[in-house]
Amino acid sequence: IFFIKLDVAHCFVFYKQEISQETDNLVLEAFDNDTDQQQPPDVIANQIFLQNFSKVELQEIKTHEASGSSEKPFSCLMCGKGFMQKHSLNSHMRNHTGEKPFSCLTCGKSFIQKRSLTSHVRYHTGEKSFSCGTCGKSFNKKSTFTSHMITHTGEKPFSCFTCGKSFIQKRSLTRHTRTHTGEKPFSCIICGKGFYKKYSFTYHMRIHTGEKPFSCKTCGKGFNQKRFLNTHMLAHTGEKPFSCLTCGKSFIQKRSLTSHMRTHTGEKPFSCMTCGKNFLQKRSMTNHMRIHTGEKPFSCITCGKGFLQKCSLTCHMRSHTGEKPFICGTCGKGYSRKHSLIKHLTTHKIESFPISYEK
Repeated sequence: IFFIKLDVAHCFVFYKQEISQETDNLVLEAFDNDTDQQQPPDVIANQIFLQNFSKVELQEIKTHEASGSSEKPFSCLMCGKGFMQKHSLNSHMRNHTGEKPFSCLTCGKSFIQKRSLTSHVRYHTGEKSFSCGTCGKSFNKKSTFTSHMITHTGEKPFSCFTCGKSFIQKRSLTRHTRTHTGEKPFSCIICGKGFYKKYSFTYHMRIHTGEKPFSCKTCGKGFNQKRFLNTHMLAHTGEKPFSCLTCGKSFIQKRSLTSHMRTHTGEKPFSCMTCGKNFLQKRSMTNHMRIHTGEKPFSCITCGKGFLQKCSLTCHMRSHTGEKPFICGTCGKGYSRKHSLIKHLTTHKIESFPISYEK
């Protein structure tokens, strides 16, 4: 019997002990039959021992052994990043070249890595291969499943060195760290705006391209984000799941309820850094800030005039189209602005104003 250090397979010895005796017998038999004595017993032992493993297991053994060493012999010529395996380098190079050789046969979307395609295909098939043994929830990605499992334990293993905040996922910590460093690695090539998060950059690009990949099956309206579609769908069902405990008013969105609650509490959490004025809503503060900066992001495509707010542009566009959606219920006269109609209604000298709005 030989006591041999298996250079490649040593990390699996403890999981394959049941075959060790059989291997010893085969080594002795092979050594006796090797008349030329070309190979020493330890080499023969390795060859026979490795026959007990599949190709996948052998690859895992090699990867595991390499991970125990700091050596990364395969380096990217463009950015210098090192890799333990050549196929990892090849996959990384596609980030520089933009090559996406793996395409979805259903929708045509392409991917850098085959595993990304495999994960994507599950969206079409509805397959969810990873199931939680605690709550039964299923997932189509292993990474999502792994993150979900931590929600049961409450573990947040990734902590920020600056503020101490902890996260379930490493990528969440990476994104959070950028709020401290100010790093915005994702930049729009059209307007130059930078983003902390890749998905924020993706959503922003759809503003320029006009892409709206999420469509309502009821009315056909398109949206550039899935959350906007989900909110829109509630308009068809009439469902308003978020209710105010103070006055009972219901809302389609949770953020609308949160904003509404401030009318009861008087809280104004958004402050102008220039003049100190406070606001209930972030968008109100954003609109106000444009008074200080002079920014007018909404421009008329007909005459080029700029506006601080989108609603102001909408009203202005009616001067070009001639649209008058605010109709007097008494005489039928139309107006492009609501306040113009209200002013007109005083000429009828009636207490209640019959107003109609035509889309």
